[in-house]
Amino acid sequence: MKYIKGNDRHQIALIPTSLEEAIDESNEVRIIDLFVHSLDLDEMDFRLNFGKNGRPAYHPSDLIKLFLYGYLNKIRSSRDLERACHINIEVMWLLKSLTPDHNTIANFRKDNAKAIRNVFRASVQLAKNFDLIGGKLVAGDSTKLRAQNAKKKNYNKKKIARHLEYIDARLAHYNKELEKADGDCMTSA
Repeated sequence: MKYIKGNDRHQIALIPTSLEEAIDESNEVRIIDLFVHSLDLDEMDFRLNFGKNGRPAYHPSDLIKLFLYGYLNKIRSSRDLERACHINIEVMWLLKSLTPDHNTIANFRKDNAKAIRNVFRASVQLAKNFDLIGGKLVAGDSTKLRAQNAKKKNYNKKKIARHLEYIDARLAHYNKELEKADGDCMTSA
């Protein structure tokens, strides 16, 4: 499959250091890179097969990295993400100096709304797997315990389901903000 390929991160350019040396080992873009490479994009419902005519497409893993970076850094519009590809060294490292235009970024978001939602759910599962988020059960055996239990601090299956709906609504709201920033009138999936 033909894809546009990025530059080698170890290549030295006019900048005195290579992109690899410019990004700290603990930088968040390295985590984004590892996370996206761990995903099975076909299973996430990304479109991976493109026609052989015309210019090769950007690989979905590169664009999802850009989208995740924008989400973590509150970059809302495709034009701002395009600008970051040209001036932000973290994004240059993450995308191997690829510079997709704002139309490509916006179309990727519109065409892969369900797949992007699956990526966010996979990130929650990963955080849960590494105990970065809770979900532990605490139970008592009729022993009297002194505790404070506010309605907002306890969870049952109904509350968890309602909270998942809230998270999906927030993601839909985020997508609407992106649509508004991009100036398109698409209804969210």
